[in-house]
Amino acid sequence: MARLKTFLQGAALAAGTLTPLLALADETPTLDTGNTAWMLTSTALVLFMTIPGLALFYAGMVRSKNVLSVLMQCFAITALVTILWMVAAYSMAFTDGGAMQAWVGGLDKAFLSGITGETLSGSIPETVFMTFQMTFAIITPALIVGAFAERMKFSAMLWFMGLWLLIVYAPIAHWVWGGGWLADKGVLDFAGGTVVHINAGIAGLVAALMLGKRKGFPTTAMPPHNLAFTVVGASMLWVGWFGFNAGSELAADGTAGMAMAVTQIATAMAALTWMFAEWISHSKPSVLGIASGAVAGLVAITPASGTAGPTGALIIGFAAGLLCFLSATKLKRALGYDDSLDVFGVHAVGGIVGAILTGVCADASLGGVGLAEGVTISDQVATQFVGVAATLVYTAVVSFILLKILDVIIGLRVDEESETAGLDISLHDERGYSL
Repeated sequence: MARLKTFLQGAALAAGTLTPLLALADETPTLDTGNTAWMLTSTALVLFMTIPGLALFYAGMVRSKNVLSVLMQCFAITALVTILWMVAAYSMAFTDGGAMQAWVGGLDKAFLSGITGETLSGSIPETVFMTFQMTFAIITPALIVGAFAERMKFSAMLWFMGLWLLIVYAPIAHWVWGGGWLADKGVLDFAGGTVVHINAGIAGLVAALMLGKRKGFPTTAMPPHNLAFTVVGASMLWVGWFGFNAGSELAADGTAGMAMAVTQIATAMAALTWMFAEWISHSKPSVLGIASGAVAGLVAITPASGTAGPTGALIIGFAAGLLCFLSATKLKRALGYDDSLDVFGVHAVGGIVGAILTGVCADASLGGVGLAEGVTISDQVATQFVGVAATLVYTAVVSFILLKILDVIIGLRVDEESETAGLDISLHDERGYSL
């Protein structure tokens, strides 16, 4: 009996000693091949959104003399951001910034220092996480292109996008996703309503205002030259967006599945809402309208895709379709600004709608995942407003400063002769179509 008692005491002591070690072992990141496979797929889908998706979507909406310029801008941004992300921006967005942690990350992982094939980020290789986030960083400045299409110098565009990525995008990504001050405040942005869409939309508006209106706007008709391109591009965006939203879970699980479902529902609702709004106000539904409505729905559901349920998706889709339609038609005409391809009207407005309604639709009463303990809908909506306002103000001010400096040094806008001839021939000495 004494031996049994001694054994049991020893076993209890050993168990007590091993428990912290076992808990530590459970916390050690381990590779999940299912999650990795899904994230490899999601990364490819998000890159597909920019080239060829967004590139074709924009290319079809400009005049034929500028089709190559838009394709070139999207392609060049893809290459430029890839290098800048590897060199510094990834580290600035997703590492500990020390004393500056609230505002920006450090440079510990500049040039991807310390990242190998064996390094993990959660349950996936860090190389996959880094590349996935790179595709978000690629599409965000590419979205801005639509606001100043047909009139900006290619050299100025490259300088602006490179500096903007480092000074605007990387810090805001850190604020929300890298443990910065907006994350600490509890701002919900599952896949980029503030980081991507409001960010790009307000920068686009600032750029459009600073460059001025296109020659002949608004008295000269400037219809899209190839709506087939635009519909194909919008369709590619719709498909690729599943990687954008469902991929942001970073795992192949139920949250990713719901993110995919609500993305589909909100997009369809917004497309139909824009179509019927246009049908009622202009007597006929247009191809450009339903495609634009779909993109508005994709934008608006993005911040809520990890927290909203199907009912919330319907609400967000309807609100985005209607308000983005009014912004791209009524508001733009009333204020007279020349946002060439409605970047502000769709991405900034859609992003704001989605970001604010995220605070509503995350509530369990609407089928969402539920708000944090002790947080009411009004509390969360107020927090969402903070995220929206911070992004609008910071991006607008810094974008203005960058553009002003570049305008003084190299000039932003092509000359009148080049604009008349078209950017394809004047900047690239090529034509999109043979004569």
